[in-house]
Amino acid sequence: MASAYPARVAAYVSNSGSNTVTVVDTQLERSVETVPVGAGPIGIDAAPDGEAVYVANERDGTMSVIDTAGHRVTATVLVGRQPFDVEVSPDGNRVYVPVFGENKLVVVDTATRRIVARIALPQLPHSVVAGPNDRVYVSSNGARSVSVVDARTLRVVATVPVGVFPAQMALAADAGRLYVANTGSDTVTVVDTLTNRPVRTLPVGDAPRGVALSPDEGRLYVANTGSGTVTVLNTATGRKPATVRVGGDPTGVAVTPDGSRVYVTNEATGAVTVIDAAALRVHTTVRTGHRPEAVAVTPR
Repeated sequence: MASAYPARVAAYVSNSGSNTVTVVDTQLERSVETVPVGAGPIGIDAAPDGEAVYVANERDGTMSVIDTAGHRVTATVLVGRQPFDVEVSPDGNRVYVPVFGENKLVVVDTATRRIVARIALPQLPHSVVAGPNDRVYVSSNGARSVSVVDARTLRVVATVPVGVFPAQMALAADAGRLYVANTGSDTVTVVDTLTNRPVRTLPVGDAPRGVALSPDEGRLYVANTGSGTVTVLNTATGRKPATVRVGGDPTGVAVTPDGSRVYVTNEATGAVTVIDAAALRVHTTVRTGHRPEAVAVTPR
């Protein structure tokens, strides 16, 4: 049965403890749907056209494909042991899934839902981002590095040293800068993607894990799991205009397309904290499922 929910901007939250995805209406600022997916959903990403959402299910080794019009799973793809994240390519033709338990990057064709490549990576790949520069970046917890994969040849072409236990990443729209949250170093590494070298290390809160850029790329929002805060960084100066206390072991962060709201998952409280980006304070809290891990906002 098709959902009555209108086609507008929504936040999708992966709930690893309840095996569901919560759909949050970003205009009404409340949950409107709950979609059952695989076991242990963790990484999540929306297609560029907003018509599908992809979910990495860590405990059963699958990726769920959610149709955003009907809010139902239309396909389930077996990808490997412990998929940890998921990223849709800018053209929407591929999905990249780092498989934590196999040290691989799995590449899935979105049209056929078939695996087209399994790329060997350094130890414990965690997160992935893909840019318009035909490059895919994968952080590896066990190697303290980011692997650079050529999206055309599907080969690793460079390795960038970063901090301890690199986790989630954010990539500038022109793919010129990559921001890497280092959970074990309490820092964010800024990487120049033209040279594949780190150019800056910025201190943040305790155990940073999630990162997201504002639409104008003037700010970087960093979710600090250990301190229950979100650090706001000025990307030009590296300074911190604010630190927002959200509580509840924040893990994932995403920004609405207009930049007005920042959605932060709170694993311990089973909720998403919504930050007012203009005031840099907590605006509201929306209940989700058990242990929300990551959040993705549709572009429309």
